[in-house]
Amino acid sequence: MKRRHPIRLSRVATYVILLLGLALIVLPLYITVATTFKTPSESAVSYFTPPKSLYLGNYQQILADSRLYTAYGNTITITVVSLLFSVLLMPAMSYAVSRGRELSRGYQLLYYFLLVGIFIPFQVRMMPLVKLLSYLNMLNPAGIIVLYIAHATCESVFLYVGFLATIPQTLEEAAYIDGASTMQTYVKVILPLMRPIIATVVIRECLAMWNDFLLPLVTLNRSVKYWTLTMYQYNFQSEYAVDYNLAFSCFVLASLPIVIFYFIMQKQIIGGLTNGAVKG
Repeated sequence: MKRRHPIRLSRVATYVILLLGLALIVLPLYITVATTFKTPSESAVSYFTPPKSLYLGNYQQILADSRLYTAYGNTITITVVSLLFSVLLMPAMSYAVSRGRELSRGYQLLYYFLLVGIFIPFQVRMMPLVKLLSYLNMLNPAGIIVLYIAHATCESVFLYVGFLATIPQTLEEAAYIDGASTMQTYVKVILPLMRPIIATVVIRECLAMWNDFLLPLVTLNRSVKYWTLTMYQYNFQSEYAVDYNLAFSCFVLASLPIVIFYFIMQKQIIGGLTNGAVKG
């Protein structure tokens, strides 16, 4: 009996911690969704009470605003183009670094240089980069795409190189014996094996780009036609108040595509993270 008592207490403590964590996740989600179906007068009374009826006026007002579709278009364009260039460039760069650092000290130094970039907060690099974009007259979606690609380089290369370390080089040697070039070996042998980690990096960067607010605020705030979804949501905040009913409705509409995409690709994410974390 003396031995069972500590075990039961540890289980109770575990369940309490888990329930508290669940509450921290579910409660804000409930408040957000419930507020979208409330009138402003209902929200003024309490954010915790459920809506008296499914009031759709908030969604109707949001969907009737043409700026929402402009923001959607900008966000999709910036995210897709940034991810496309990242998928084309980062795996190839990582393959060169992964195999080259065993032969050349220069590749090893390049790898460590990129690792250092992970530990530098983006907020530190942001203002010099924005100043450079301003000098080049690129405070527009094209400029922010360049910044997103540059920002994704360090952590993407780190994940790709870690994954490539788990792929035996005997596969490449067999391809070379069969007469394949380096490019053919990369495209036909290595790239198909990198699909799990590519999916992981794509989802990770997609979430970061889609939800980013700080960088669009300092680069795209010059014109409404450049706004992303986060900038459009920020528009519901005035100098003295915030229209939470409309803001939360916009949050839900903006989150739906990325949430659906995440659930579709979650198996690839877990597999890529597990394999990519084996060696670095």
